[in-house]
This record gives sequence, C-alpha cells and structure tokens, in this order.
Amino acid sequence: MVAQLETPSANSTLSLPHPIEGLVQVFTSIHRNFFTSVMGQALRIAGQGTPVLIVQFLKGGINQGQDRPIQLGQNLDWLRCDLTRCIDTPHLDEAEHQALQKLWQHTKQVINEGKYSLVVLDELSLAIHFGLISESEVLAFLSQRPPHIDIIFTGTEMPPSILDVADQITEIRRSHRP
Repeated sequence: MVAQLETPSANSTLSLPHPIEGLVQVFTSIHRNFFTSVMGQALRIAGQGTPVLIVQFLKGGINQGQDRPIQLGQNLDWLRCDLTRCIDTPHLDEAEHQALQKLWQHTKQVINEGKYSLVVLDELSLAIHFGLISESEVLAFLSQRPPHIDIIFTGTEMPPSILDVADQITEIRRSHRP
C-alpha cells in the first residue's frame, strides 16, 4: 500500500497568519564528495510533494544542460552544466565559460519564477572562488529572490559573504577514530 502526502505548493492559497520566509543554508567541507546527505534531503523533500531543483555548477560530462534536466519523479529537477567534463580549474575555454554562464542565468530565472520551494546550488561557492561567477551577483540575487524559497549552498571554499547571510552553516568533516 502506498500513501501520498499532499502538500501545498509554493503558489497555493494556503492562509497563514504570516508568510514563511525561506532559509539560506550552507553545507561546506574541505572535500568535494561529502554532500550525499544534502542530496538525500532533496530527494526526501521532493518525495513528500515539494518542488525541488538541484543545480550542479561544476559537474558535466553527461550531456545534460538546462535544456535536458533529469527529472526524478514529478517534483525534482536536476541540472548540470552542459559540458563534456567536470570543472576543476578556473581556466575554461570560451564555450565552457558560456555554458556555465548560461546555467547561472537559467538558474536565476527559474528561481525567480517561484516554481521551486527548495533549490540546491551545488559547488556554486567553488565557481565563485574560481572567479567564474561574480560573488556580488550571487549576493544581489539572494537578496532579491522570492522570499519563500529555501536555498542550500554546498561546496568547498565558501565565501565569507555567503556565510554571513546564511541562516544555518553546517561544516562536514571526516571523523578520525582510533
């Protein structure tokens, strides 16, 4: 037997005494492969009926740009940069730089449309650190986003300015036990 929870969408006419404001959360680590729990959280939330968007800014290699999102169920869209490789350097050729900028512009547009309640911005911090996306542009975008949207940043090299606006910061580290 399968039960389906019904949750109000971001655009529903649910009457609350005050608007619910979205949070900015940061999950950071010195390692680039410790964000499985964030992805699991996104899948769980989408499975409960909340629209979720995952955007992986520095991942490529699977022919999946904003024009070809992976859709996991009816509530989770997953985007990667339309590149033939994963980005691990600030040195991009013009086509790679354009693909990253196109993904960033698309991400801002769909967030501003208010379709998603949760957006995971994976490794946007490293794109900022590499100088590929402007830190000031990201901060301006955060301040102007629709107020009900939760944003999760994941990645290494998290800029202090992003940490300053975060409502929650989680540092993920290895546990060394004898």
